[in-house]
Parts: sequence; structure tokens; C-alpha cells
Amino acid sequence: MLNLPILVAAGGVNSAGRTSHRHGFKRMVIDSLPMDAQLYTHKALTAMMVISDEAKQMAGTLIRGIEPDYFSPQSLPWSRRVQTEGTVTASMSATQVMSGLPESLSPVLTEDRRTRVDLPPDSELLLPGTRAFEVGAAGQLPTGFRPGDLYPSRSHPRALQMSVYAASDALADLGLSWEDISARVAPDAISVYVSSAMGQLDEDGSGGMLRGRAVGKRVTSKQCPFGFAEMAGDFISAYVLRSMGNTGPALGACATFLYNLQLAVQDIRAGRARVAIVGAAEAPIVAEVMEGYAAMGALATDKGLRTLDGLGADAVPDWSRACRPFGDNCGFTMAESAQVVILFDDALAIEMGAPLLAAVPEVSVSADGAKKSISGPGAGNYITVARAAAAAASVVGQQRFERGGMVQAHGTGTPQNRVTESTILSRVAAALGVEEWRVGAIKSFIGHSLGAAAGDQLSAMLGVWETGLLPGITTISALADDVVSEKLSFPLATEACEKPEYALINSKGFGGNNATAAILGPEVTHELLLRHHGRSGMKQWADQHEGVEQLRRATEESRLEGSWSPTYRFNDGVVGDDDIQIERDRITVSGRVVGLDADLPSNWRL
Repeated sequence: MLNLPILVAAGGVNSAGRTSHRHGFKRMVIDSLPMDAQLYTHKALTAMMVISDEAKQMAGTLIRGIEPDYFSPQSLPWSRRVQTEGTVTASMSATQVMSGLPESLSPVLTEDRRTRVDLPPDSELLLPGTRAFEVGAAGQLPTGFRPGDLYPSRSHPRALQMSVYAASDALADLGLSWEDISARVAPDAISVYVSSAMGQLDEDGSGGMLRGRAVGKRVTSKQCPFGFAEMAGDFISAYVLRSMGNTGPALGACATFLYNLQLAVQDIRAGRARVAIVGAAEAPIVAEVMEGYAAMGALATDKGLRTLDGLGADAVPDWSRACRPFGDNCGFTMAESAQVVILFDDALAIEMGAPLLAAVPEVSVSADGAKKSISGPGAGNYITVARAAAAAASVVGQQRFERGGMVQAHGTGTPQNRVTESTILSRVAAALGVEEWRVGAIKSFIGHSLGAAAGDQLSAMLGVWETGLLPGITTISALADDVVSEKLSFPLATEACEKPEYALINSKGFGGNNATAAILGPEVTHELLLRHHGRSGMKQWADQHEGVEQLRRATEESRLEGSWSPTYRFNDGVVGDDDIQIERDRITVSGRVVGLDADLPSNWRL
């Protein structure tokens, strides 16, 4: 066995649509698709959005003005601090509010069972009101799509709803039943690494818990546990897979997806796992969260967009062009996304006839070292890009490496990123002998989903390999003057391309979190597996894959007709004490054996 991590499925949802069968990618390049593929993409969007009008589908996907289901940028709640000039009398309905009030206020219970308080002059009060928010655009899920409506979501935060959908979507993309997989793989040979960089900060998670009492609401028993950053993976383990295998996902700010991918790759390469579920989910289109990023000057504001385009103060900016990677820009565009991929070791992929979408030989992670600003970019990304590139070169050989790759850049749309990332890519390409790296920046279509961003980039790369189309940076007309372009090309229009033999997925995160993955294309992956497993092994794969592909297509057809829902098993198959048998060298859980060998070095023994 090569212990080579094979990417066998990808699922999820972002502002372009769903990930499986590359539908979200095809929405980004829809105008360049053949007509039958365009119609198929519209059919998939119809099933999601319950909107059949093609123009409305186009307007209700990708980056666009923030919709009322999230919040109204024109009337964002805001309480102003004011002082009373004279005595003010306040009346409250519940008598129990007398408890906890300062004695100096002398609350009085009136005859109608209300509490009256006389506030002295110069008392400080909060006066509720609204204000216009500086940011009007975001990469929202397709209009009308509510993942929580597809299963009994029970007050789940939005990112957890999206996680259940993404994991189920990945299983549908795989074409194998989870029961068949788990029957062939030991329980402790399955890893689940899925998390959120920021946790769940909406009303049903930590956000509601932290502001509940301040706005007169009761804190629920669910908000605290639901708010944990690793809960996305916990939900998948418990309610989708019923997995008792490895867990403990990573957090790496905007590089979180790749941090989790590194854990999975390490598990499979070391033989600790045969199956790994990897991903990240982020739902940050919350007014308070976006205000935090706006306060840092990180987001593209409406004023900044108007300035770039020479528009008047009252003009509505072109929100579809809010994110402008490597061009003249003013900040990134917040987005939401959940992306989950499934990895098998090569032997299991061959045995089960799984799709061979790509291979992941290396994910490099590095901190920045000493920093001037915790939010600013640093030197660590030089190390991750160079190490991942060197890994790709060692697999495909120097000649193929020099002419056969591309980069899916972090490409946020900020002035700092366009300089630092282009400089890093250019210098590494020159040092390693690359003739030209084509650079993609798909945040121009879907926005920046923070911890899930590299998952968006990876799913887009799978689309490039399937269609031979490279999405251009269509929101800019030219590169900014300070972008470094030696050994790089930045397509500004979607174009047909020779399918790259490998790709680098690059991420840069606040705090000095850098990660770059080396991804081998499907043709290189097939070539590697043929060399190792031989013609007989690949024939075994092809024979098995025919049935897998039939099931995969049948599942897809049922989804297009609307007869599909995410996998969600609440209180189903719960393991009790009586289901566990303990012996000296093993534990048996519901008939499945889990070994106790920790595989410690022999020279550790006394």
C-alpha cells in the first residue's frame, strides 16, 4: 500500500450552490459551459432555491447585496448612550425586577402591580435606534436555500446546519453507502476533522448566549455547547456517520480547512486511518461579526467601492464586483460556506471502486515567527508554498513540475494580500524553476468564507479538472500596479485550459497561520496508482467503479427531482454500557473490535 491519501468525494454549499458534482463551480463558469451543461446547472439550482427563473437564479447566487434574512445594512440596531437632563420615571411590568436594582433608585410597587423607578438627572441610559452599516455585500447561500429546513434542525446554529448538509452532500458525491465503508474499516481507522475558525456566533450559538441577558432574552441550554468551534465535526461524527474514530480538529483562522486536511493526510500516510472526513464550516454573515472585521478596515465598504469606481456618494455600488483580488481593491467580502471532502487510502479506494478525484501527498503548515501586527501577513507563507511545491515536484518530476501546475490563491481582495501573496508565489516559482503558474482567485465570485475558504478553493480546483475551464478574476479589468507577476499569469476572463498536473491550494490566516496543500490531478493520480497497483489492480477498481458511478448518478437524479434530504440520525444507534465488552487486548463495541495496541516504540519498554 502506498498510504497515499486519495480524494474520493467533495460536498458542501457556498454562495455558488452545492459542491457535489461540481455544481457550485459550474455556476461560476456557467457562461462558458456547453448549453446542456448550463441547463443541468440551472436544474440543480432550481432544486436548491425553489426558483426556476434563470435570471433570478443568477441574481440570487454569488456575491450580492445582503438579504433581509440576515440583517438590513440600512437599519442596523444600535443603542446610543444618553444622559437624562431632568428626573425621568420608568415603569416596568414584572414586579420581580425590583430585585437587583440599586437602592438609591428606590423602586416602588404601584397599585397596578407595576414597578416604578424615578431616575435622577444625569442618569445614563441606552437609547435604542438604528444606523446604516458600512458594508452592503456578502457571499450568501443561494436565495431561498435554508439547510435547516431539510432535516429536524432543532435550533441548530447555521454553520452546524450547513455541516450536516455538507457531509451528506459529500457522501452523495461518493456513490458508496457509509454502512458499506464502515463495515470494511475498523472504527478506530476513521478520522473526522471538521471545525469552524470562529465557532457559531449567531443567535442559536455563542452570539445568543453572550448577548441574551443584555437584550432581555433567556439563555438556553443549547447555546453554549452548540457554540464550540469543533462542534461542526462533532455533529458529523454523531449524527451523520455515528463514528467512534479519531477526532480533534484544528483551528488556524482562515487556513482552518487546510490545517484539518494536514491532520487527515498525516493519519493516512502513517497508517493510523484509512478513511478521513475533512472540512470546515463558517456562517459569519452576522452583523456583530462583520462589524468587528469592518472596524479593522478588512472589509470592502460601500464607500470604498464607490471611490474605486468613481461613483457619487448616493450611488449604489456594484456589489457583484465587491471582491477584487490582485486588482485595485479596498478589502475582502464576507461569505459563508461549509465544505467537506472524503479521503481514502489508495488500497481502500481501489478495493471499493471509489471516484479518484485527486490525491493529496502533502499539506505544509507554518507560523510567521515574530510579527509586527497579529492581523498582518508574514513570512511563514514562503515556507508553506515552497514546501508544498517541492512535494509536488518530487512526485511528478522536475520537468512536469516546471510546466504543468497552477495555484488557487488565497486572493482575498485586500491591498496587502495582493502584494504579499503575489510576491511569495513569484519568488517561489522563480526559485524552483517554474515557467509559469496560472493563478486563480475564486473569492472574486463567492467571497471569503474564513475557515472554510481553502475548501472553496479545493472544490473549485476539482471543477477545473472536470471541465477544463479556469475561472478568471472577472471583477477586475487589470492587475494593480503593485502586483508582482514574474513567472505568474492571472487570467482576467474564464478560459479553457490544459488541465494542470498538480495544483497548490494556498491559505493565509490572521495570527500567522499559513498553509499550502499540494494536490495531484486525477490523471497523475491514476498514473501513480497504475504504477503501484498494476493493471490488475486498476481493472479491479474499474469493475467496482462502474457500480459506484451508477449509484452516484441515481442519487443525483433523485436530488434534482427534490426527493433527497441530508443524513441526520438523532438518538439512533446510541451505544450503551451493555454494548461494550472489554478484554485485555481489545474492546468490542456493538460487535466491532477496537484494538488497544498504542504502537509505542519497542525501546520504551522497561
